[in-house]
Amino acid sequence: MEPFNARRITRIGVIAALYFLLTVSLSSLSYGPVQFRVAEMLMLLCFFNKDFIFSVSIGCFIANLFSSMSLDILFGTSATVISGILIYVFRKEGSIPRLLLCSLFPVAANAFIVGAELHYLEGFPFWLSAGEVALGEFVCITVLGVVVFGRLQKREGFMKLIRDKQEEA
Repeated sequence: MEPFNARRITRIGVIAALYFLLTVSLSSLSYGPVQFRVAEMLMLLCFFNKDFIFSVSIGCFIANLFSSMSLDILFGTSATVISGILIYVFRKEGSIPRLLLCSLFPVAANAFIVGAELHYLEGFPFWLSAGEVALGEFVCITVLGVVVFGRLQKREGFMKLIRDKQEEA
């Protein structure tokens, strides 16, 4: 793993900022019981490089500061951290089916964690909330994200941009 240098810190910061900007600029879709956070597709970057666990977690944390549910900062960000770790741990390089499988971790984590948050804090029925959150995550990550990153991983320039130098060797 390369040391924390300007390139690595910049890469982490750029993706965190992109997550935040996508979430806030599409806020009408990004917040609430039924949410389609397009930025969530960035979760799949964790499949390629563990640094992006930091990126999406920081971006999610900052975006959740703008949520009407103050505890979303804790619960939503926790779901993101857990999902990023699971994606990285269970990845198998270069396998689109594995990418597809790993895309389901954020769907499940957010469904249960954010679904429980909506149930306990807002009084929404748990299974309905979990289902609505899972649907949004599934569309943004498993449908859109897998297609986008399935294609991007075939591009050498993209892979050089997001990989650690040691992973490239």
